[in-house]
Amino acid sequence: MIDAKLIIDQADLVAGNNRRRGKKIDIAVAQQLLTDKLRLEQEGNELRAKGNDVAGKIPKATADERAGLVEEGRGIKEQVKEIEGKAAAIELELAAELRKYPNVLREDVPVGKDENDNVVLRKFMEPTKFDFEPKDHLTIGEALGIIDTERGAKVSGARFAYFLGDAVLLEFALVQYAMQMLMKEGFVPVIPPHIIPTEAMAAMGYLDHGGEEEIYHLKNDASVLIGTSEQAIGPMLKDETLDGSKLPRRYLGFSPCYRREAGSYGKDVKGILRMHQFDKLEMFSFTKPEDSDKEHELLLSLEEKLMQGLKLPYQVLRLCSGDIGAPSARTYDIETWMPGQDRYRETHSTSNTTDFQTRRLNIRYKDGKEKGYAHALNGTAFAIGRVMIAILENYQQKDGSVLVPEVLQHWMGKSVMGSNS
Repeated sequence: MIDAKLIIDQADLVAGNNRRRGKKIDIAVAQQLLTDKLRLEQEGNELRAKGNDVAGKIPKATADERAGLVEEGRGIKEQVKEIEGKAAAIELELAAELRKYPNVLREDVPVGKDENDNVVLRKFMEPTKFDFEPKDHLTIGEALGIIDTERGAKVSGARFAYFLGDAVLLEFALVQYAMQMLMKEGFVPVIPPHIIPTEAMAAMGYLDHGGEEEIYHLKNDASVLIGTSEQAIGPMLKDETLDGSKLPRRYLGFSPCYRREAGSYGKDVKGILRMHQFDKLEMFSFTKPEDSDKEHELLLSLEEKLMQGLKLPYQVLRLCSGDIGAPSARTYDIETWMPGQDRYRETHSTSNTTDFQTRRLNIRYKDGKEKGYAHALNGTAFAIGRVMIAILENYQQKDGSVLVPEVLQHWMGKSVMGSNS
């Protein structure tokens, strides 16, 4: 959640941020609740001080005076109890109100309504050209016997698949490639739990702003399946104070991701672009506030370095205010060229969530006299299925085989899929 002080001290900033995001939130409601909370806190403190004063007089009082003082003290305690009850109710109401607020955007985020207003910052390589009619990834994968969505649907339903043979080798080659590169940048590999409490998911900001329909809830527990490893890595340091001199802390999570993918349609349903279960490598950083923007640029640069190593055509986008998720203060996307769709499609995203998530998770830092909430950032290393699509479609050959990107050949043990090479 955002810092409640901003609603009082910088109301114009918060109201303007809501307008940029297209959110209709009456900040007067939160302002009044904050005012009422402060008033009750002050009244409670004054009564407690008065109660302490009365209690201090009792030992020196006469018997007759003592009885009056005891009665007065009892009355003060009842008043304090009543005020505490009112304050608790307001606290609950305020917490619910603050959950409506998205994170405050960075100044360099362009104003826009939706994905059509995102800004292309740069491109790498030109879209792949062929001297034959290129096939889509599912046609290629089925012909090679490495992607089986038909049996996946037979066993688990639509948008599940079996990966076999070279597809499995390709996945773990991508994992090794990313891990070896990112460990050199100080990222600690993590395999997180796939199940987290609903409370933790809410603290990460994925339940209050339209994300509920994407999540798999466990019927008999107050728990959910993660949709990305960042949702489990963020809560890992819940209620901890980090040593600021040792920040940033960088993690590289590897996990399955589970998503309902509600509302997807058309070509997105075919193949492995939008699956209910897929594997993903995710970067996650905790930093001091003054370092988070620099860390954000680093995460983006590492995403680009990974893609440039694969020699896949892509473009970098700065997302506009209307297309950024509520927890994020700034988001960059990478869209990779997909010949089978004759268009760029999102394969990577990186966001600076500042203290939006760490505030609810109570993740702080201390560096000498400097202290506060840490900042949290996330960035895709590889969403395996989508990068696999890009490789199959961009590296396809006329004879139906697929070349293996040079940087992956060591782990694949071959240079061509669909041949004995």
